[in-house]
Amino acid sequence: MTAVGLVQQRTSESPEENLARAIEGIREAARQGARVVCTQELFRSRYLCQVEDPARFELAEPIPGPTTEALAKVAAESGVHLVASLFEHRAEGLYHNTAVVIDAEGHVVGRYRKMHIPDDPLYYEKFYFTPGDLGFQAFDLGEKGDARIGTLVCWDQWFPEAARLTALAGAQILFYPTAIGWQFDEGEDVDAAQHDAWETVQRAHAISNGVFVVAVNRVGAEEGIRFWGQSFVADPFGRVIARAPADEEAVLVVECDLAKIERVRRDWPFLRDRRIDAYQDLSRRFRD
Repeated sequence: MTAVGLVQQRTSESPEENLARAIEGIREAARQGARVVCTQELFRSRYLCQVEDPARFELAEPIPGPTTEALAKVAAESGVHLVASLFEHRAEGLYHNTAVVIDAEGHVVGRYRKMHIPDDPLYYEKFYFTPGDLGFQAFDLGEKGDARIGTLVCWDQWFPEAARLTALAGAQILFYPTAIGWQFDEGEDVDAAQHDAWETVQRAHAISNGVFVVAVNRVGAEEGIRFWGQSFVADPFGRVIARAPADEEAVLVVECDLAKIERVRRDWPFLRDRRIDAYQDLSRRFRD
């Protein structure tokens, strides 16, 4: 059994304030018994990719750096593992959208650089982020009873290949720090369909891989995007076992019974029945 914590926030113009409030959310999750706590995507600032503005590169920082130092301290003090989403300044002119994993002793044990980078209206991420080069990984948190976790980020949510490869690396829980919402007024029906698609595809990842999925979204309106919140946890059957509000900040702590993974995979042995001899064309862009 592993308790996961989700910190769903509104963000202000102040990175320092956002960090302080995220730390308070982490501490609250720890007080409620969380063992692994995840922030939303790029939690230190408002979502920066709505315009192509070179000045916004100033929001980036190295890893390790000031934010990982602050998070390492709270992880050690609270005795929790963290998944934190940061704007990484890797080298001069080289930036990534990175999820860093910090263990309960305050050590950085890994990082995942977002692999799939969108370029859509108000989501101009290709201007800011270099695609990840660390592959799809799982991280062993090192204590008996703690889950082996995988980290993916936002747009990665839509790609079954990313979820499958992370599960094949041994992840029992997939964490998705997220910043997604509605950027146009297209009506209630379209809004509902878009949100339903987002949640459904991730529930499918849980089912097809026999894992837990944790999606942590931001909430509130920022420069034309209405972030829809509704962070959630799905079990290996794809059932949503907890969901945050659509319009409020929230700290959720959810128990994940890791024994369900074995039970589900025995009944639905998708990993056993994969035809790995027949999937060569997955490495092609399109089969003409």
